[in-house]
Amino acid sequence: MVRAISKAAVIGAGVMGSGIAALLAGVGIEVKLLDVIPRELDENETEKNLTTEILAYRNQYAQAGLDRILNPKTGLLFHRDQARLITIGNMSDNMDMLMDCDWIIEVVVEELNVKKQLMKSIAQYRKAGCIVSTNTSGVSVSEIVEEMSHEFKEHFLGTHFFNPPRMMRLFELIPTADTLPEILTFMSQFGQKVLGKGIVLAKDTPNYISNRIGVFALVNAMQKMQKYDLEIPVMEQIMGVALGRPKSAIFRMLDMVGIDVFVNTARNVVSNTEDAAEKLAYTVPVFVQNLVDHGALGDKAKGGFFQKSIIDGKTVNCYWNEKKQAYEEPKPVLLAGIEKALKSSNKYAEMVYGDALENKVAWEHIKDILLYSASKVPEISEDYTMIDKAMVWGYNWELGPFQIWDAIGVSSSIEKMKSEGEMIPDWIEKRIAAGNMNFYIGKGDGSPYLCLDHRKMRVVKGNDDASLLDIGDGVLCLEFHAQGNAISPKSMGIIAQAAEELRNNWYGLVVGNQKKLFSAGANLSDIAAFIERKEWTELENFSMGLQNAMMELKYAAKPVVAVPFAAAFGAGAEIVMHAHQVAAQSELNIGLVEAGVGVIPAAGGCKEMLVRAVASCSDTSKISLLPALKKSWKTIMTGAVSKNAYDAIEKGYLSPTTQITMNPDAMIENGKKMVLQTYENGYRRLMPPIIPVLGDYGRTSILYELQGMVDGNFITEFDAYIGKKLAYVLSGGDAVAGTIVSEQYILDLEREAFLSLCGEAKTLERINYMLQTGKRLQN
Repeated sequence: MVRAISKAAVIGAGVMGSGIAALLAGVGIEVKLLDVIPRELDENETEKNLTTEILAYRNQYAQAGLDRILNPKTGLLFHRDQARLITIGNMSDNMDMLMDCDWIIEVVVEELNVKKQLMKSIAQYRKAGCIVSTNTSGVSVSEIVEEMSHEFKEHFLGTHFFNPPRMMRLFELIPTADTLPEILTFMSQFGQKVLGKGIVLAKDTPNYISNRIGVFALVNAMQKMQKYDLEIPVMEQIMGVALGRPKSAIFRMLDMVGIDVFVNTARNVVSNTEDAAEKLAYTVPVFVQNLVDHGALGDKAKGGFFQKSIIDGKTVNCYWNEKKQAYEEPKPVLLAGIEKALKSSNKYAEMVYGDALENKVAWEHIKDILLYSASKVPEISEDYTMIDKAMVWGYNWELGPFQIWDAIGVSSSIEKMKSEGEMIPDWIEKRIAAGNMNFYIGKGDGSPYLCLDHRKMRVVKGNDDASLLDIGDGVLCLEFHAQGNAISPKSMGIIAQAAEELRNNWYGLVVGNQKKLFSAGANLSDIAAFIERKEWTELENFSMGLQNAMMELKYAAKPVVAVPFAAAFGAGAEIVMHAHQVAAQSELNIGLVEAGVGVIPAAGGCKEMLVRAVASCSDTSKISLLPALKKSWKTIMTGAVSKNAYDAIEKGYLSPTTQITMNPDAMIENGKKMVLQTYENGYRRLMPPIIPVLGDYGRTSILYELQGMVDGNFITEFDAYIGKKLAYVLSGGDAVAGTIVSEQYILDLEREAFLSLCGEAKTLERINYMLQTGKRLQN
């Protein structure tokens, strides 16, 4: 039997249920979103002459879930049109909607009896073979279906999403003793390939893996804070980026999640363990419980560990000072031990082996996490790598516990632990005795996808900023690895060498990497240095080099596939736009952002946007071309960045034929498959496009709109100056309306405009401000 999920039902339209429904609709699955009927009419509804028989009343909760999905502020959908795949209903009138579903997901209140009763209702409508799952994070998966038929149990498991489901990678699968192996395998593959999730197989134990380890770490940090009499801002520093955690660290993150949710999750372990030490390890400090008791639950209550206050006319994120029983403005001081760690080549080792108090706190915290995680193998998972994956994908840690153990040195850390009287789990001791001094050997250990690893792959060409890797089967990968994966003169040299290699024995090229982002664009520091030294010839050569590199990719002898993810800005976006095909990650933020630093795109971005504008029109008449031209102009002028890959198609950065990939780990592999498929299907080089320009006709219309933006104080005078330069390029310069021009003609115009803008003092001001602050200067 070849399984597929084309229709699904989500029962429970709350925050998590609506998020899951949106995710499923986002990957093209029809979704039935059901919830209960409200118990009674409130006063406002009675005044509106609503009755309990009216559909609007009976579907009220499901409609609220759909409204949440449709609200652009929630960001649950990739594109609003995907909501058409969602049908709402209620659990009294519409359970028959389940009859043709391939997957039914329960996301109701965390009460065992409620879930049990729901399963009995589902069984009346579910077709044979339909997969049923629960998204519970606290109730035993096995107990939920203990009264159900054997066939029902065989197709049942836990599928634990993290909130928000679209954004969070983690997808914990919790089979019962009765779950069919083929169901678990199918859901694992479906989660990876269709939903783009990181799959973690967990046992049916309290809080599974992610929250079992994650909540332990959070409570442990709070207990360390009290032990050493530290305040919240200090702990946020110690437990933040220096230990590979998000900037939100502990307390800020819990404000976002909800402090009450955290307390209840910790209490779940306390209630389900007989180990006295473990009960103590999960007991939250009294001051945390007091905040919950007083309704200070975090962001949803406008106050928790932090609260926004107005001080001297500025919004300040004040922290809760338990001793003063008041919110207090934090003092921005970077601890010396943390500063030293952040500058170190191994911040983990620097943090735990340093001499300052912050280092002592970090060591004790990390030591406790490592030993606790190790002690939970095999209780929560037979495979320790699942624990690492759960923490990286669920809690956004840079490294999981056992990866951290490798980073600080397994042998040296265990020696220190033993000197402090700690007991090391037997399975760890046996590993060391067998000569396994590390938990991991190389990059990508255990990944089902192709991983770029210089230790295992042949570097065909390379320098400090870029490499050409042989990724097998006759395919090359062009990988950027300068800071921010910026495009530098060295990078351009490798692009040229890639084009030369493609004339020989290779089937094609993938452009991508497996770092934090695709590319931040051209190296701004290089551009600033050219301007400050007034090296205009060198700057022109830099721009021309970028343009030539892009054109070499566009007209390469073999297929070039770009696999952008995370962020592709400026020249990074232009590389994507010049590839023959694109496999974009669904959460891609891409944009031509050059106007923010006082220039226009000068690596072919203006030219490509013009080409795409022309291609989007049904004919080349003025009436047809003008709206498309103005849209391209405005996109570049405002530095618009896509919210996701679907939005990038609407903005014109990606073509409608772009393949969108949910799983970021699959990008290189998918790109390689596209290269080989394109080659096998008979690759043909692109034909140069026909580019009609609108001259004064198009430029005048744009300038009229530009003046309105100035008059309305939407942009500065310098923004308007940039906009005029951009309009001149996109309208074809001095060419008469209707003239057919070449790509090189437009490239020359954009390069000339770029160079003239680089000569403006305000451009250098913008560039330096961006380099110093990472923000755009409105001068």
